[in-house]
Amino acid sequence: MMEKYTVGQTLGPLVKPPVTKIQLVRYAGASGDFNPIHTVDEFAVAAGLGGVIAHGMLTMGFVGQLLTDTMGPQGKMESFSVRFKEMVHPGDVITCQGRVTHREDVASGQRVDCEVWAIQQEGKQVVTGKAIFFVPHSSLQNEQRSS
Repeated sequence: MMEKYTVGQTLGPLVKPPVTKIQLVRYAGASGDFNPIHTVDEFAVAAGLGGVIAHGMLTMGFVGQLLTDTMGPQGKMESFSVRFKEMVHPGDVITCQGRVTHREDVASGQRVDCEVWAIQQEGKQVVTGKAIFFVPHSSLQNEQRSS
């Protein structure tokens, strides 16, 4: 059987296109978070932010996409948490990455602990976090057959 995940293995990178103001309006509608600091420049400037900022949960979602892409459709997220370090602005290109910190082989598959982060184009970390996911043996075997 293939050992798909190893301690120290890197995850990603997942590079997202530049954040747009339209994306922020769409995310506001999808999430129900209509705080005007995310959609109205004048309000965000008056709040001392210099302009609109992305929803933190949007950036967390980008990191979540890295994790779901990594574990595949049969994987199961067991825990996922982040800390928001810097604001994300329209035009920022977000790159999500991670590293396996622990792997446990269990009867039905692998449980993988990892640290994750996202940086913007200047190298500033905007999010750091941790996740644990489970991948069944059948998924690991399918990965080996397709290699």
